[in-house]
Amino acid sequence: MPEPRRRVRRGRVADAVALERPRTRLAARKLKEENQVGEEEEEKEVMAIGNDSGGSNKAAAQEEEGNTAPFPERVQVGGSPLYKVERKLGKGGFGQVFVGRRITGGNERSAGASILEVALKFEHRTSKGCNYGPPHEWQVYNTLGGSHGVPRVHFKGRQGDYYVMVMDILGPSLWDIWNTSGQAMSSEMVACIAVESLSILEKMHAKGYVHGDVKPENFLLGQPSTSQEKKLFLVDLGLATKWREGGGGGQHAEYDQRPDMFRGTVRYASAHAHLGRTASRRDDLESLAYTLIFLHRGRLPWQGYQGDNKSFLVCKKKMATSPDMLCCFCPPPFKQFLEIVVNMKFDEEPNYGKLVSLFQELLGENPAIRPINTEGAQKIIFQVGQKRGRLSIGEEEEEDAPRKKVRLGVPATQWISIYNARQPMKQRYHYNVADTRLAQHIERGTADGLLISCVSSCSNLWALIMDAGTGFTNQVYELSPVFLHKEWIMEQWEKNYYISSIAGATNGSSLVVMSKGTAYTQQSYKVSDSFPFKWINKKWREGFHVTSMATAGTRWGVVMSRNSGYSEQVVELDFLYPSEGIHRRWDGGFRITSTAATTDQAALILSIPRRRLVDETQETLRTSQFPSTHVKEKWGKNLYLASLSYGRTVS
Repeated sequence: MPEPRRRVRRGRVADAVALERPRTRLAARKLKEENQVGEEEEEKEVMAIGNDSGGSNKAAAQEEEGNTAPFPERVQVGGSPLYKVERKLGKGGFGQVFVGRRITGGNERSAGASILEVALKFEHRTSKGCNYGPPHEWQVYNTLGGSHGVPRVHFKGRQGDYYVMVMDILGPSLWDIWNTSGQAMSSEMVACIAVESLSILEKMHAKGYVHGDVKPENFLLGQPSTSQEKKLFLVDLGLATKWREGGGGGQHAEYDQRPDMFRGTVRYASAHAHLGRTASRRDDLESLAYTLIFLHRGRLPWQGYQGDNKSFLVCKKKMATSPDMLCCFCPPPFKQFLEIVVNMKFDEEPNYGKLVSLFQELLGENPAIRPINTEGAQKIIFQVGQKRGRLSIGEEEEEDAPRKKVRLGVPATQWISIYNARQPMKQRYHYNVADTRLAQHIERGTADGLLISCVSSCSNLWALIMDAGTGFTNQVYELSPVFLHKEWIMEQWEKNYYISSIAGATNGSSLVVMSKGTAYTQQSYKVSDSFPFKWINKKWREGFHVTSMATAGTRWGVVMSRNSGYSEQVVELDFLYPSEGIHRRWDGGFRITSTAATTDQAALILSIPRRRLVDETQETLRTSQFPSTHVKEKWGKNLYLASLSYGRTVS
């Protein structure tokens, strides 16, 4: 079956606990008495969030359809002729498409606005795509409609509860063709689709838009038995967004990541779309790569996942599947294409000509007898030939220089260590510390005037950083067999201690450090089975900021505090170390203030301090062993360990 499209907020959350430090001791006692009730209420709220995310929510879809008004039998909008609404052609992300037959005038040979049959796309006024006005898709068609590979919209307007577009009627989708031809396509057929799709996307991108939902169901051929029956079209622009601000000379859209937002279709979406990153041209091309491989092979390795965490599992599988493995039954151009597009930078301009040329060897020599019209691609090939004629050999070689590959499909776990510039101070580290040895290291450090600034864990052993620059006046800690022992934390809150560092082990135990002398005025924490970005975003709006993070196995623990000293925070979450995102955040004035990782994902919190630092230098390292040698080298440059975690870094 075709893969359903999603535009939902998501979060794979279960068995979650959120706890907040009460403002008064009376409130603390009351909270303690009602603690069990509070836990149950929080669990219900979190499960509701989980049910609204990932996976297919058929019940919700049926309810939405049942609550909408019936479709009109006749349509006339925006000065159009009168059309009779006939059979249903299909359903898009936000609307449904029917055949419209002109009641008076027009004939079989008519074209354009006077054609006898048209496609009528209905979108209910309460649809998410409408947002209290005409559908977003209308704005996109105003810019793109009628351009290469995009159907023309002849009329649009509102009738009753529906917004209606009158469009050219087209033929079968690539999914239809694939499904009726043995669920596999020849190399030549898919190569024709590849080059013509690239020519369509190039024109769309040139006008400042990315499609956002490239998949076989959204590529349609022209009507059978017409001059356009072999012409390829890209439809359903409801998720299209601008990758460029303003007109042709506008700046690239600003990079951001919202891990709770997903746009597109799970099967074909880019890894960046799964992770909630701002859409850019690379995402359309990665989705196209998965579309081509699917059409040729008949299946993708991540098909079959179900449930609320479907998007998480699919993204994990995508990033763990190397181009070699994914394209092992495809001709070489498929792998070459995939390797290029999955390694593109956020704002990188695609070399469409080079991408088209990859598939040339699979195309038949005579364009007239190819299964798909490749007229648009032929223009790109001609332009590439002209450009190469003007380039010197040296320039061509530079363009084809090898690039660093970031998606290798080889998982690894490493230490992630963060170093900040500080005035010279005393710092001490211990690693591979067993539970029984923890107390003596802490007591010895405290005797020397050092307090704990950071804790972490690897293989159920602890890493401990102590230094003289914490600013804390007193400190307590607890080693607990459970992840973030609630009762002990609440007791320390009553004594005006605040959580300053946490760590969790793979066996579920935790080390919690609480300090006096912090600037915090209120604190809250959450334990969750997935990274709790929804909760973090909610607390940001309430004036909290993340001040500590840790993981225990696959569980996340996040601590947020008021009066943290930060003015703004962002998250970088990935199935590998998010190097590009970190560098973009650094350029925007952010610095890493917390990090944590599971065996699947790494998360980094980056913050802008309210008071500008005298020296903003920050460096990061990834090492397979604890970075003891590197720490000493950094000390020589007055760079001190500020944050530490162990987990997934490479995919």
